[in-house]
Amino acid sequence: MADVEQIQESSLRKELGVWDLVLAQVLCVVGSTWVGIAAKLGRAHVVFWLASMAVFYVPLAVVVIYLNRLMPLEGGLYQWAKAGFGDLAGFLTAFNLWVYAVIVMGAILFVIPTDLSYMLGPPGAWIPGSHLATSVLTGIVLLAIVLVAIRGLDLGKWLHNVTSVMVLLAYVILLGLPIWALARGSIAHYEPIPWQWPKLDLVSLAIFGQITVGGLSGFEYVAIMAGECRSASRTIAQSVVISAPIIALMFILGTSSVLTFVGNQPINVIGPIPQTMRIAMGPTAAPFGILLLLGRAIGSASLIFTGLTRLPMTAAWDRLVPEWFTRLHPRFRTPVNSILFVCGVSMVLIALSMTGVGEQEASQLLANSSSALYGIAYVALFAIPWLGDRKLRDALPRWVKSVSVCGFFASLVSVFLTVYPIVDVGNKAVYAAKIASVVILANIGGVLLYRSGRRAGARGASSQS
Repeated sequence: MADVEQIQESSLRKELGVWDLVLAQVLCVVGSTWVGIAAKLGRAHVVFWLASMAVFYVPLAVVVIYLNRLMPLEGGLYQWAKAGFGDLAGFLTAFNLWVYAVIVMGAILFVIPTDLSYMLGPPGAWIPGSHLATSVLTGIVLLAIVLVAIRGLDLGKWLHNVTSVMVLLAYVILLGLPIWALARGSIAHYEPIPWQWPKLDLVSLAIFGQITVGGLSGFEYVAIMAGECRSASRTIAQSVVISAPIIALMFILGTSSVLTFVGNQPINVIGPIPQTMRIAMGPTAAPFGILLLLGRAIGSASLIFTGLTRLPMTAAWDRLVPEWFTRLHPRFRTPVNSILFVCGVSMVLIALSMTGVGEQEASQLLANSSSALYGIAYVALFAIPWLGDRKLRDALPRWVKSVSVCGFFASLVSVFLTVYPIVDVGNKAVYAAKIASVVILANIGGVLLYRSGRRAGARGASSQS
């Protein structure tokens, strides 16, 4: 890391310990929608989850642990890709990750109106379909997230920790519902680990792609805040090892619980857990479980927002974007300009995503566009150990390189599968074109921004000399 970057990073507060990171991993990786998406596979979901874990989840954990051990730097994947492939590739990797985070935060915020409608019951059924109600709710939550981000991780980590415990408790309830129902005699049969060979059609493969890069992603995300972690090279690795098996069980058993109660009914891919809780627990008890998921949505959006505001800051340290992004709040030492910029972009994106489509299609457009961009970032991540800079490759064990090849091809396939919808849409070709357009325009914009930043950085350096 250059001297200027070391000086900048040293000015950040070291707020995060290993258990903060474990809870952050759970909050970042475990979404409430993926068990519903996987449930569309029926009893074959276990095969797909295990396949996703074998070709992507385990390789991701391994590569993140080893790269972070070599480079425990603020910016995480951006710094790794820059070291492996140079400034342009590092910037584009970070830019894809950044645009992903902006989009996925919108997708997470979209869950809030749906969860709220399930919590309120029939009187709240109109909320998800109302663009005005959705805009107001997401706007209020986004404003609160911005205020917490400006205040810093000394407050933000408590929000993240509490809401992570809330999602863990929600999953404890979800996983316990079939056992409770069996004891009461309201269901006759429950398969926690069903086994059925999957049907390999386009819908199944599209779902596989979504749960692979979408559902099982996120281990590298907390590394973006490595400069704000205590003993980052050790604690980030420990958090991955502790959280990985917990998350795997939550996804597999959670999907089985959704199937047990929703069965052959249409699955709401925005709010499958609230849907399951309402069926299993009735209108009186279900709101508590749904409230826990509302907390998770807010906490997860806050965590992702916090991470994505660090990427423009670290790129600005390298003079790849305007120095304006490096400004820290005089008291809280947070990148206040970057926070305000990301807030504005998020508000515009959420508004555009709702134009002319229903809420489930809007949610899937956000989720799939973000998965495509995230997949591109993962292609770069998994390429580093076997195609990156020679010195970096030589510092990694040979078996890590072999594992990374598996993750590389899994990510590549998942990128192409994102254009196929798994919910009813008005026009499949238009749907695919929207996702492809987001990916292409985002990367064109990234190249132009890189070139502009390079020119501005060169002018600034020459004026100082």
